[in-house]
Amino acid sequence: MQRYQQGDPEAPGVLIAVVSPGLMRLFRSQFVTGQQADDLLQDTWLRIHRVRHTYRPGEPVLPWIYAIARRVRIDGYRRMSRIMSHETTMDALPEAPAATEPRDTLSAFETLVADLPESQREVLTMLKVGGLSLEEVARATSSTVGAVKQKVHRAYDRLRKLLQPDERDEGRGVRDEL
Repeated sequence: MQRYQQGDPEAPGVLIAVVSPGLMRLFRSQFVTGQQADDLLQDTWLRIHRVRHTYRPGEPVLPWIYAIARRVRIDGYRRMSRIMSHETTMDALPEAPAATEPRDTLSAFETLVADLPESQREVLTMLKVGGLSLEEVARATSSTVGAVKQKVHRAYDRLRKLLQPDERDEGRGVRDEL
């Protein structure tokens, strides 16, 4: 990032190649189409380019980038909400392909976290997919480390409940049969 700020012509390409896959996973985990995720990624890099002078050398770069990506995602959601509120729904033409991708094209992780609230899904994705630390996620989401820990803990609890059948329910079923 420092080389990018100093005008090194190769630095942007290297930075984009290293960080883009994680950003794309972040955007795809928000249940947007592939095209929308591409648009959000492009908007993120355009915004990073415009505000690259605000990066403070010596500070971790990933929380700075993910904070920008988060704002781009929020702005994109607001933009889509405004557009959708002005559009009218029409019946799809028979030859027109479906507007959304089938759910089974999502990765196993995306499918697993699909039932989590957005804030928990976002934090879990940054930690596990993006590889950010708790402090970096806190900076990127403009929250405290404690709040991030709480969201992650609640996400883990919810996932645990979804993945493990409740023993009490199984016991009730056996008792009911007797």
